[in-house]
Amino acid sequence: MGDWLSQNGLLLGLATLDGLSYAAAVFMVAVGLNLVFGVLRILNIAHGSLYAIGGYAAASLSLFLSSRGLPEWLSLPALVVAAALVGVLLGPVIERLLLRRVEGQEPVLQLLVTFALFMVLEDLQKLVWGVQPVVSDTPVRLLGNVEIPFGADTIPFTAYQLFVLPGIALLTLVGLAWFLRRTLAGRMIVAVTEDREAARAMGIDAAKVTLLTFTAGAALAALGGALASPVASLVPGVGAQTIVLSFAVVATAGLGRVEGAAVTALLIGLGRAFAVYFEPELEVVVPYIIMVLVLLIRPQGLFGTPETRRI
Repeated sequence: MGDWLSQNGLLLGLATLDGLSYAAAVFMVAVGLNLVFGVLRILNIAHGSLYAIGGYAAASLSLFLSSRGLPEWLSLPALVVAAALVGVLLGPVIERLLLRRVEGQEPVLQLLVTFALFMVLEDLQKLVWGVQPVVSDTPVRLLGNVEIPFGADTIPFTAYQLFVLPGIALLTLVGLAWFLRRTLAGRMIVAVTEDREAARAMGIDAAKVTLLTFTAGAALAALGGALASPVASLVPGVGAQTIVLSFAVVATAGLGRVEGAAVTALLIGLGRAFAVYFEPELEVVVPYIIMVLVLLIRPQGLFGTPETRRI
C-alpha cells in the first residue's frame, strides 16, 4: 500500500483537484435543477440545454471582447454577465409559455414536453454556433498556474480551476442557503416547496414564486456552463451529457434538497476524477454506480425524506 501511494501520490493529488473543480461546475447545474423541481415538481430535461447555451454565450462574449482589443480581465465578469442574460431572457419565456401549461399534469407529459424543448434548443445551438468546437480559454490564461506543495513534490494546476470554480460554487451555496432562510422571497419559495396549497391559502402568489425560481434555476444552469467554458471545448451534445450527470447528482442527494446537491456533486465529481486517472474505462459509469448504490440503501436519496402520498 505504501509503495502504491508513493508511486501514485501525484496522480492522487491531481485527481482530487480535478474532482473538486469538476464537482463545482456540476453542482451549479444540479442545484438549479433541484431548486426548480422543489417548486415546480417538474424534472426539466431542457435544463442541460441552458447549461450549454450559457457556455456558448460566455465563450462568444469573451471572444468578442478579445476581438475588440479590450482588456483580458473583462473575460471574467463576462462569464457571469452571459449566464445572467441567458437566465433572464430564456427562463421567463420557457416558464410562462411552456412549463406553466403542463404544471400539475402527468409526469410523463411533463418529461415529453421538456424533452421536446431540449431537442429544439439543441438544434438552435447548432444553428447559431455550428458543429465545430468553440473554445475561449482567456480566463485560464489570464490567471495562470499555481504550484501546490504535495509531499516532496509540487503539482502545477490552473488558478482558475483551483480558486474560481470552487469559490463561485461555495459562494452560490452559501448565498442560496442565506436567501432561502433569511429573506422574504426565499421563505416564500420554501413555503411553496413544502406545501403549494397551504402557501396559496396564506396569500403567497405561487405563480410569481414559480417564475422567480425557474429564472434563478435557468441562470444557475447557464452559470455552470459559463464557468466550464474556459476549461472545456463546447460541442453539440454537451448539454445532454451534463443533464444526465445532474440527474444522478439530484437523485443521489434527494429531489428538492439544495444543500445535499453540494455533497453529492463533490462525491460524484471525485469518483469520476479518480476513475479518469486510475481506471479510465470506468469514467462514464462511476457516477451512476454511486447513484445506484445510494438508492439501493436509501431510495429517497442521501438527504431526502420519505414523502406522504396524498390521496
